[in-house]
Amino acid sequence: MRFSNKEIIEMSKGGFFGEGNAQLPSSLMLMIDEIENITTEGGRHNKGQLDASLKILPDHWFFGCHFQGDPVMPGCLGLDALWQLLGVFLGWSGLKGKGRALGVGKVKFSGQIYPDAGSIQYQLHIKRIFKRPMPLGVADGVVIHQDRIIYEASDLKVGLIDGSLE
Repeated sequence: MRFSNKEIIEMSKGGFFGEGNAQLPSSLMLMIDEIENITTEGGRHNKGQLDASLKILPDHWFFGCHFQGDPVMPGCLGLDALWQLLGVFLGWSGLKGKGRALGVGKVKFSGQIYPDAGSIQYQLHIKRIFKRPMPLGVADGVVIHQDRIIYEASDLKVGLIDGSLE
């Protein structure tokens, strides 16, 4: 299954997975343009995989403010995109609640994203899905530029919380 940019925008408005459930950030914090593949099979751990992408525009907001005179995408935004995608996977899986990043095991940056990057790809490899006591996903993910892994994150965790817990 795939989700178009139009559907990604709908996910950021809320309600796509049911009112009060997982949604993507809107506007400037949305780090995904398209989801090319989402499945409960395959991936490194044979529990599911998600492939997505983001077009890098030279005028993206973060280039002008991250390092003065040295425009580079903050690594934390690539990491956030992987959390965003894990939240999508949980919502797509039919689990209920609002998505929240809960942690990450290990992160490695071995490349940078500049204004002329063109696009980047994301791959998320599902490791485990818990349904109780709270819906929780655990995954490994990578950010890829020009067929080269430039960010790696292991044990990404996203939980779905009930609105009454806030």
